[in-house]
Amino acid sequence: MPEAAIALNRFGLGFRAGDPPQTDVRRGLLQQLDRFDPAPPLLRGLAATPTVITQLAQYQQSRRDMRKANQPDPDARSAGDAKRANDGNARQDLRQNYVAAVGARAQLAIATDTPFVERLVHFWSNHFAVSADKAAVLSLAGPFENEAIRPHVLGKFSDVLAAVEQHPAMLLYLDQAQSIGPNSALGLRAGQRGKDRGLNENLAREILELHTLGVRSGYSQADVTELARALTGWTVGGLSAQPRLRGPGPGFWFADILHEPGQRTIMGRRYAQAGQAQARAVLDDLAVHPSTARHIATKLARHFCTDEPPVSLVTRLEQAFLRSGGDLSAVYLALIESGEPWGRFPAKFRTPWDWTIAALRVAGQRDFLGNRAASVLQQLGQAIWRPGSPAGFDDITASWAGPDALYRRVELAERLADRLGALDARVVSEPAFPGTLSAATRQAIARAESGSQALALFLVSPEMLRR
Repeated sequence: MPEAAIALNRFGLGFRAGDPPQTDVRRGLLQQLDRFDPAPPLLRGLAATPTVITQLAQYQQSRRDMRKANQPDPDARSAGDAKRANDGNARQDLRQNYVAAVGARAQLAIATDTPFVERLVHFWSNHFAVSADKAAVLSLAGPFENEAIRPHVLGKFSDVLAAVEQHPAMLLYLDQAQSIGPNSALGLRAGQRGKDRGLNENLAREILELHTLGVRSGYSQADVTELARALTGWTVGGLSAQPRLRGPGPGFWFADILHEPGQRTIMGRRYAQAGQAQARAVLDDLAVHPSTARHIATKLARHFCTDEPPVSLVTRLEQAFLRSGGDLSAVYLALIESGEPWGRFPAKFRTPWDWTIAALRVAGQRDFLGNRAASVLQQLGQAIWRPGSPAGFDDITASWAGPDALYRRVELAERLADRLGALDARVVSEPAFPGTLSAATRQAIARAESGSQALALFLVSPEMLRR
């Protein structure tokens, strides 16, 4: 069985130039769990959430100032020009944060010696998807992955669930920061003034449908509404122009003035907790629900095995999840020890992100900087942290194997090969796919008219396109 190739490409991110061959590959995957650094040096210089929120608040204030300055009074022209300059600077800061985070993510993926865990970070970031297409999330998508997901990727599912739902990126992406309990102090006050400011169900719906239980798992619209009520008050401090809603500082803030009072009943269970603890208690129960175990097990099995994962593997992962109370490391151990992911190779089609990182790892290229990384992934159809919906990017072949998508990969492979003319495809191809490189791919490399053509052919070979 081609276990070495599977460990490198299906569990990992592809062969890294210069790495020696491994013998006990399953043990090597387990050792990565011990070596993983959730805060590596490449990420330490990036803007953190409090800094980004402060910049976002400044940008929003500059937009308000711009609207006020947009008036016919000629004496206000110079002030308006200054405000437009401030607006441009603030917007540039937010864009630069995104670009820097994209570059750091790509460089880390190319260089990491714990690619299995790094793949898991990417998996969970896509499971709990936010989108930088929303202006308020642009600068927060990177901190979201680095602060809410990376520290918890080997821990309890309940911990990563709480961290992502409380992160400002998620609260702003799904409009939770705007949700007001109709009978909260602020809701009643707004109602008295005839203002329609009320409940927003976006986050509650995605928690049930995407993050935990999954579709057709028995929850109702009433459960969505009740969870939305429990979540009121979970908001972002440091953003609002209103002093009473600004909170103690930039970051997650529970604003009691927004919280819908009273007990909630969700999925047949009653929650009488007050304040922030109410929604947290719901999340803790959802985190260990049997439907959640099944949903998570299915997605992991699909990602690490086949588009239509074997029921036996899903059941094994589900049982590991339930037995351990949602301990993710226990689920990963069950995944590694299962036979199904180590079978047919290749079985999964690489997404644009997977393929790009694999190509750069095998080529030993670590200078995949922010603007270039963002541009390349945009061209290939998988812009980083821009999935287009809360469901994240698809994880099946049909979404990525179209003719136009393949043509774009060929173009990028040719450009990359031109830059790396001295790299011998014959040297890197065998260790990249030990025991699995096909005779057809070997022949194509051998018959190429030049070294760069040989490398380009290898980068778009069936082996490189799949894992």
